[in-house]
Amino acid sequence: MRENLTKWMMVVGMLGSSLAFGAAPAPTKEMLEKAKPSFGKNCAACHGEKGDASGQMAAVLVPKPRNFLTEPFKKGNKPDEVFKTISTGIPGSTMVAFTQLQEDERWALTYYVLELQKPGSVLGGNKPKGGKSKGK
Repeated sequence: MRENLTKWMMVVGMLGSSLAFGAAPAPTKEMLEKAKPSFGKNCAACHGEKGDASGQMAAVLVPKPRNFLTEPFKKGNKPDEVFKTISTGIPGSTMVAFTQLQEDERWALTYYVLELQKPGSVLGGNKPKGGKSKGK
């Protein structure tokens, strides 16, 4: 009985720590510059170097990875929503959690992928077609 309680407490502790995030920092140019190599290392294999879903793995993934240039985010396009997706993944999809990354790096990636959608952005991008704050 005590062993089960200990296991339960460990699970609750892990869930609690993985779901508790700090306040969103303000985006900066330095943050976006930091995110670019991280995006190349952690995201580009699926989402492509430009965020257009043309990564090497894209052809074999089901569902296909999000095209950040033209598609709305499935779990919302506000910074805290994108950060949560990067941090926890999307169950039932090929989007995994990136808990191995430090929180500041996940925030940098959050603003980087949001920047990809801005028209005229130095990173590229167009507004998503039919974009909504909350996805399907």
